[in-house]
Amino acid sequence: MRILLIEDDPETARYVCDGMKEEGHTVDHLIDGREGLMQASTGVYDAIIVDRMLPGLDGLSLVKTLRAACGKTPVLFLTSLGAVNDRVQGLEAGGDDYLTKPFAFSELLARVNALARRPPLQGEKTKLAVADLEMDLISRVVIRNGQQIDLQPREFRLLEVLMRNAGRVVTRTMLLEQVWDFHFDPKTSVVETHISRLRAKIDRPFKAHLVHTLKGVGYSLHAPR
Repeated sequence: MRILLIEDDPETARYVCDGMKEEGHTVDHLIDGREGLMQASTGVYDAIIVDRMLPGLDGLSLVKTLRAACGKTPVLFLTSLGAVNDRVQGLEAGGDDYLTKPFAFSELLARVNALARRPPLQGEKTKLAVADLEMDLISRVVIRNGQQIDLQPREFRLLEVLMRNAGRVVTRTMLLEQVWDFHFDPKTSVVETHISRLRAKIDRPFKAHLVHTLKGVGYSLHAPR
């Protein structure tokens, strides 16, 4: 799952980012409301977590503007403003859920997962398919040739990126950024190791291989040619 966190408190942001990454999710973090709105408007996220008190543009205005522009991504307010009126304002502004600080990460995670499982609004793509490989982004189920495949969260995200870019080359740098949220080269074989694990599950048990290596360039997922 790809999450956008708009939070200007460094301790809260670090706590949320570290926890979500441990669960295998990708988190993009911004501290400014205006920048957050621009990023939220791209529509590439599964969920948005936003504080109400932000520099540049407050959280309520951010979400109102996002909804006015037909932004459909689920939004959870994470804020210290916990009075009944505050909660009502957040929900009326277009928020889907509201959690007050201090909070337990387990509850935040459960709420974000619940938002991501909600039936999407009409027009949102919820399934990916390449050849006989299918991925349901809502139920998080992967099936190949009628056989369900058990993937770890990071493996699921890796496969999702490859399937969204089916037929195109995905570089190692792109995978580090989109799957691990690394904006630098960690000088490890983490990508290669996870590609190998993914192949063991979605390729080796089947006759035709879908994950292809382009030496020195990257990887591509496509049907046999």
